[in-house]
Amino acid sequence: MRKRLTIENYKNGILAGDRIILSQAITIIESGLTQDRKLASELLHEILPATGNSLRIGITGVPGVGKSTFIEALGKHITSLGKHLAVLTIDPSSKRSGGSILGDKTRMEQLSHDPLAYIRPSAANLSLGGVARNTRETILLCEAAGFEVIIVETVGVGQSETQVKGMTDFFLLLMLAGAGDELQGLKKGIMEMADAIAINKADGDNKTAAALAVQEYTNALHLFPKSESGFESKVVSCSALEQTGISDIWNIILAYQSSAKTSGFLYKNRQSQNLEWMYEFIRQTLEMSFYGKPLVKKALRTVEKSVVSGSELPVKAAQDLLDLFFREDILD
Repeated sequence: MRKRLTIENYKNGILAGDRIILSQAITIIESGLTQDRKLASELLHEILPATGNSLRIGITGVPGVGKSTFIEALGKHITSLGKHLAVLTIDPSSKRSGGSILGDKTRMEQLSHDPLAYIRPSAANLSLGGVARNTRETILLCEAAGFEVIIVETVGVGQSETQVKGMTDFFLLLMLAGAGDELQGLKKGIMEMADAIAINKADGDNKTAAALAVQEYTNALHLFPKSESGFESKVVSCSALEQTGISDIWNIILAYQSSAKTSGFLYKNRQSQNLEWMYEFIRQTLEMSFYGKPLVKKALRTVEKSVVSGSELPVKAAQDLLDLFFREDILD
């Protein structure tokens, strides 16, 4: 294991915007080692006063929508305004190694060379939600390092990928036109959560289809209840390839931020997200503790075979494992 710095070194480096130390700190946050988890907790406590000042944007989209190209175009627009941008890209994980399969720095080549931008790919590590397990902590580190805008990209779109909504201020859904079953194939819940829908690849022969899709989605959104934020969701078309419509989307994001701040929703929403983060951490920690118990590990394979063969009910098997866990916990 690489030698760790002191808490003071990490804190000072992050607050000074040192990207090497920031990356090292994120690696500690993502580590499963017991000593690193303790270090991460102390570090987050130290940098907490310098967090919370960024605009957090979540972006998800259907397969083939061109998320990386779009994020690069939006990112370049943001940095052209002189703003410091952090992009947290969540890649699918290898089931064998747990490592990231894709590499977003190679998919966002121009943005990765932008001095005002910082791209951090992380593996989803097979966790639900389409985001990495420690994305929330990484957001705080990036805020403490002075990044004014933070974009979180999910693996894909679907029922499990909507967790990004619970850690960002603005939720953008990217869609394509011309698929024929966009409204039928897209889960209603995701559309209800979206603060804006962008029909990407509105270029060439696809412009007419994109304009039609904008109208269809706009009509569909009118059928949904008003969002808690009070902001009326917008539908626009854009072309990341031709750099059109990107500034319009950024203006929508800024309008949302202004509205949410004025109404108090932004602060209230972050309070709710922090509470959910607490409960989620409890769930994650209990799960890690459960599977880490030697007695549970030893019994798990045998119990799995019993459930698969049908000789034991899943509920009974689960209860037996939980009894082992609590028994071992008392003995500890």
